[in-house]
Amino acid sequence: MTETQPNNPLHGITLEKMLTDLVDHYGWKEMASIINIRCFHNNPSVKSSLTFLRKTPGARSKVERLYLKLIRH
Repeated sequence: MTETQPNNPLHGITLEKMLTDLVDHYGWKEMASIINIRCFHNNPSVKSSLTFLRKTPGARSKVERLYLKLIRH
């Protein structure tokens, strides 16, 4: 980790990497049941989800929390 954010476990991890890892682990259907956002329910794709998550901070924070839970276990 860098000196600028030594306590931030998400530092240096892109949103795309988080989303890809989560989809690989849970799959879209399970992701949609854990985080109830439309982009995970209707024709989900990494590209469309990234577009939505970048514009919606609340949804992005839910994805970040789920990713942190995944990497801690």
